[in-house]
Amino acid sequence: MGDYQTVEYEVDDHVATIWLNRPEKRNALNRALFDELADAAARAEADPEVRAVLLRGRGKTFCAGGDLSMLRDEGTTVPTSLSVARRAARTFAAFYEMGKPTVAVVHGHAVAGGFELMISTDFVVSTTDARIGDFHITRALFGGGGPIYRLPRLVGMRRAKELVLTGRTLSGVEAERINLVNAVAAPEDLDAAVKDFVAPLVALSPIAMSITKMALNRGLDGDTQTLMTMEHLACSLLHQTDDCREGIEAFLDRRDPVWLGT
Repeated sequence: MGDYQTVEYEVDDHVATIWLNRPEKRNALNRALFDELADAAARAEADPEVRAVLLRGRGKTFCAGGDLSMLRDEGTTVPTSLSVARRAARTFAAFYEMGKPTVAVVHGHAVAGGFELMISTDFVVSTTDARIGDFHITRALFGGGGPIYRLPRLVGMRRAKELVLTGRTLSGVEAERINLVNAVAAPEDLDAAVKDFVAPLVALSPIAMSITKMALNRGLDGDTQTLMTMEHLACSLLHQTDDCREGIEAFLDRRDPVWLGT
């Protein structure tokens, strides 16, 4: 969790920002970047001062996908391909499963592996002119980081097939229309839009955020009765927390709550 070569990590006002920092390679994902992203995610997860996490790209683009020179140099044998896919999946899952809200801030391109990284976060704020899509198929590749289990849940199966089977990319505006993106802004207004989007996330109870996110993530994985049971358990668990008691007292006292995160 020390110095990074391909990532920058900073915390300001309860928000951790993790920067993909290979601008000369358009932030293409290689083994080092996968590992350092996962480490930075764990660092943010463990920091009680962090209430939300931004994922951003240095330079002109968010992430142009996997570094294909890695496959060219290492070969495309089954063991090598599985190793890369599993490393990618672990990294993406670190953001999806994190007990804090994660926001991808997209400009330039978020394609192929960068697209998979984007859909692994809870929210996306994008520039209007960004290019977003999964174009693995245009290089006779298959994405191993979420196109068959995360993407259809975001946009529906028909739209997921359209994106995956054609390799089409969308603008930020088009992506917002099909629920791939939560908010869009002109490039010059991106930072302000991100600040506005994150503000309510960091203002809420961290423990309530964590439990509610976990329940929502599991909400697509089970049958109705199991999910109802999970809701009941999450409700009961939150009722035992200091933040729940503080929320109730603050409401009754007509004041702003002071969250403890416990």
